[in-house]
Amino acid sequence: MSTIAVSERLIRIIDRLETGDQWETKLSRVLENEIRRRLARYEWIDRFYQKKYGMTFEEFERNEMVKKLGYSFEVETDYHEWDMAIDGITTLRQELEELWSN
Repeated sequence: MSTIAVSERLIRIIDRLETGDQWETKLSRVLENEIRRRLARYEWIDRFYQKKYGMTFEEFERNEMVKKLGYSFEVETDYHEWDMAIDGITTLRQELEELWSN
């Protein structure tokens, strides 16, 4: 693991945000909070489109809904945002696992 220089200003902010003695633990908690914030947003997007289309993303793809709905700008935009959210959910869950694994 490499060592990095962190400004005193950032150290003070992190010290105010997180309690404890271990710098790495504090920083890990800050990272965990940010990952969970992003994950919540992606999960919200997934739920939104599941409700809008009445199916999961996998079903949306399998049923070729973009084609069935006439390749409209709205449907294609929804598809790309939904796809990004699904990828983000997968990636961020992996990041959370990696963050706390030894």
